[in-house]
Amino acid sequence: MAEKGESSAAATGEETELKKELQRVVKTILEEDDHGIEVTMEAIRILSCLADLKLKKSVGLGMDEKFKCPLSNEIMADPVILSSGQTYDRPHIQKWLNEGNLTCPKSKQVLVHSTLTPNCLVRELISQWCKDRGIAPPKVYQDNDGDMTTLLDRKCLNSLLEKMSSSPSDQKVAAKELRRLTKTIPSYREAFCELTDAISILLSPLSKSETTIEWEPELQEDLVTTVLNISIPENNKELVAQNPVVLPVLIESMKYGTVETRRNAAAALFTLSALDANKVLIRNSHAFLPLLELVRGGHPLAMKDAASAIFNLSFNTENKAEFINLGAVKVIVDKIKDGILVDELLGILALLSTDDRAIDQLENLESLHSILQIIRDSSNERTKENCVAILYNVCRNNRTMLMFLRGEDIKKHTLTELAETGTTRARRKASGILNKINRAFPPTDTDTP
Repeated sequence: MAEKGESSAAATGEETELKKELQRVVKTILEEDDHGIEVTMEAIRILSCLADLKLKKSVGLGMDEKFKCPLSNEIMADPVILSSGQTYDRPHIQKWLNEGNLTCPKSKQVLVHSTLTPNCLVRELISQWCKDRGIAPPKVYQDNDGDMTTLLDRKCLNSLLEKMSSSPSDQKVAAKELRRLTKTIPSYREAFCELTDAISILLSPLSKSETTIEWEPELQEDLVTTVLNISIPENNKELVAQNPVVLPVLIESMKYGTVETRRNAAAALFTLSALDANKVLIRNSHAFLPLLELVRGGHPLAMKDAASAIFNLSFNTENKAEFINLGAVKVIVDKIKDGILVDELLGILALLSTDDRAIDQLENLESLHSILQIIRDSSNERTKENCVAILYNVCRNNRTMLMFLRGEDIKKHTLTELAETGTTRARRKASGILNKINRAFPPTDTDTP
């Protein structure tokens, strides 16, 4: 108690001296026009010292102990909960874990995993406490080196993967935890591909089943979502796609499973298709038809992820031809006419329309009329771009289509307006079509409405 009193008195004395010093410096600033920059810097230094004293004084007066980190004994900026249930400031406990410690610093309890869960309640209480006292909350520490994979992360991951060969109930618990960890903690996504056979072990409950009928829906959803999560880092994409189990499981999961399972299977293919080499692997795995079927009749959420995957995959010329052979043009046009995923599907159609076989299927007045109507109705500039790109490709060598577009533009000026007000690409395509029309049908006095 005596020590606390002495400490408080010392702080008060220091504060008094700083205030006197500040008065002197401020007086110099006010009275001397030619005071140097060092005088201003000195005032800033004194103010900073006073702020630190105020914070320390506030921390010592009435602060709940749970606001302090047990490791630093300072107010926490980013409180997180360890698996032992104790709360620490993130940078201090992360440093403890990165040094290879496997126990809770306070309770000495052996940790089952190193997941750090944000303690939102304590953070909110600290924020309010600081606000009530007129002091700034402590700054959140930023780790410029990013998340580090600790020994404990690997131990936890191995422990969960071992349960994939255990009882069905153990498998479900482990799968759910793996899904959560790989979603919230980047280091677990990276660690997955650093462990030998981790992906194959993860999917073993599905890959070892004789038929998909035997797949437990909840378990399937958690495992497929985990695959999606670990496919996100660029360094993982090749290894995940090359695993002989992954693509077959994703393809079957687009056909059979919950809406979330189908959606996340398609999303995983979209993520993996970012690599050109994976675009070929996915085509060779016969994933295209299930993707098209999701667009044709899947749940809206799954439909959107499937469309995103098809868009990515269609940048490969052979993939584009394969989708056209499977009837992608008709599926997409029908959906656009129904007003479903119009913006997304037009992007795919613009890619496909660079192939002559797709143009053959689009050379009808009904399709052109629908596309022109979208240009007039849409406020999305990218949608208008894709529409006019499709029109440009369709009328490239078709005089009948050019004649139709000529008549439409005379009446409604759709292309003329787009050539003047659209994006750079849209203006270029619209102007290209108008130039083709003028060359094929030189304007006459009767062309004005």
